[in-house]
Amino acid sequence: MYNDAMYSLKTSRELLDPVRVFVSDKEYVKLYIKATIGDEYNVPTLKVLKSPEEVDTYDFPSVCCIKPTHSSGFVVFRSNDEPLDLNEIKRWFKLNYYDWQREVNYRYLKPKVIVEPLIFSTKNPADYKVYCNDGAPKAIAVIQDRHTDNKNQLLDTNWNALDYSIRYPRFQGEIEKPRNFEEMMEVATTLSKGFDGFIRVDLYSNGEEIKVGELTNISGGGESIFLPASSEKEFSRLLFG
Repeated sequence: MYNDAMYSLKTSRELLDPVRVFVSDKEYVKLYIKATIGDEYNVPTLKVLKSPEEVDTYDFPSVCCIKPTHSSGFVVFRSNDEPLDLNEIKRWFKLNYYDWQREVNYRYLKPKVIVEPLIFSTKNPADYKVYCNDGAPKAIAVIQDRHTDNKNQLLDTNWNALDYSIRYPRFQGEIEKPRNFEEMMEVATTLSKGFDGFIRVDLYSNGEEIKVGELTNISGGGESIFLPASSEKEFSRLLFG
């Protein structure tokens, strides 16, 4: 089963592979992307802050995305020069994601904060999470309007919608296939090569450009909720055969 496979990876020594640890850092993964497929697929870095003191003295852009490099799920979007809660950002330096999710690839990462422009000038770019097994894309989760309607759809690599979803109710409509979908699959294939078993390649596309968000070693922390629950077996067959 899918969650069993994630848990097996999560509790194995595979997550201590230096490459998996390296790509878990949101600053360093860009070096891996640059070397593997080219820097044009990276979201530009405006600044890497290495201490709470640097947070206090840095003049944050009026439009930007701010997140810790050593964790997952924390992000601040700024779009109209809004006031920032600098104390919240500085608290990220005390985070150790391993203490929360026991994903050992995060355990020894140095705390930093990375500042980036908004991808495609929006807080809500279409998010394409490509599930890969042994260097081959097997399925795509498309998330649109994350902060409003949260349209979520699972598809196979031929862009056929699956009749189930993970975490969120399945979007009851048609999601347009990106014009550069073939290039997206090539990017996911290249980036996922060399990882034993599973890796998830998270992409953003506006139909013309592709940006890599991150490489995810453990999807859903090994605790993904399938809707309906019985579909986990079908997804496992699609992903792992």
